[in-house]
Amino acid sequence: MELEKALNNLHEAIVTDFATRYAHPDDRNRVVEFAEGLTFEEGRKYIKVVKTLGTQKMVWGFLMKEDDKKFKAGDILKAASWASPARNQARGNIFEDYRIAWTGPEYL
Repeated sequence: MELEKALNNLHEAIVTDFATRYAHPDDRNRVVEFAEGLTFEEGRKYIKVVKTLGTQKMVWGFLMKEDDKKFKAGDILKAASWASPARNQARGNIFEDYRIAWTGPEYL
């Protein structure tokens, strides 16, 4: 349940950041479309956060599902490619304070 709540909070934070960039009333449909196109795909080691804009799908970032030697569960990782995260450093943790943008995890 804690993971589900943290994922919902992350989803809301990403959509809120997107909405602040497109706050004009004429763009309301664009915000709704973005929110509906923001999904979580669960893999073996990571949860991939995917954003869809129109017909284009992009990886927003990855979330650690459980602890490993370098990262802990909930760590936010930048995407290195469609299928794998950049494992240089965590950009935050969904169970703690973090800074993100609608375009992806922010650099530290």
